[in-house]
Amino acid sequence: MNNKIKVLIGDDSGAGVGIANKLRERGMYAYTRRKECSAVIDSVQKESPDAVVIDVNLQNGDAVTVMRRVKEFGGKLPSFIVLSEYDNEFVERQVMENGAAKLLLKPCDADDLAAAINSSVSSIAASLSDDMEIVVTDMIHQLGVPAHIKGYHYLRTAILYSIEDKTLLDSVTKLLYPTVAGIYDTTSSRVERAIRHAIEIAWDRGNVDTLNSFFGYTVDTGKGKPTNSEFIALITDKLRLRYKSLLEVRGKR
Repeated sequence: MNNKIKVLIGDDSGAGVGIANKLRERGMYAYTRRKECSAVIDSVQKESPDAVVIDVNLQNGDAVTVMRRVKEFGGKLPSFIVLSEYDNEFVERQVMENGAAKLLLKPCDADDLAAAINSSVSSIAASLSDDMEIVVTDMIHQLGVPAHIKGYHYLRTAILYSIEDKTLLDSVTKLLYPTVAGIYDTTSSRVERAIRHAIEIAWDRGNVDTLNSFFGYTVDTGKGKPTNSEFIALITDKLRLRYKSLLEVRGKR
């Protein structure tokens, strides 16, 4: 898989190609498209870049038009770096209020542009990390795991780490439990028992409809509780699918 940051340059002229070449020299996957609103918007939709570098003014519109249209489509939002020939406070306020990560004056230094792209993509990843912890915490609460038991904390950490690195689920006993145990200065066996206890509480006391809504009836509450690995894997897969595009951005930091 290509883990380079993917950058769309909304300018296929010599200047745009020059910018793309400089970004490639700095380890990014950069490509150009026509300096026209619909061409940029179409590329964002079909090619899912991590960052977009465009001029304030484009054919058939401007940077603000592009950013507003992209937001309307929903899904993954790239970082927008907007270039301008003029140092204008009104223009800067307009592009920043509509979602730009940075406004740079032309001609901009390639290192400054690369730094702005790296910073904006990292900010998305950091925001996702914070959001993911909130989502996992809320999910565990809804499933009926009480926050005061050790298994709650171990389970949350196990899920978060498994979302980050799915290979941990390939060997829960040899990889995942030791990882969690190291964080909490305990043993793998204690982590395993505590997570098992947390799942038992959720299965015995949790709302059946809530459990089924999360697991999609893949686990039959009448036939017994899921194993630790089943429980963690099901939640991990659910969240990885839900946040797939943003997780890919985080993997490119």
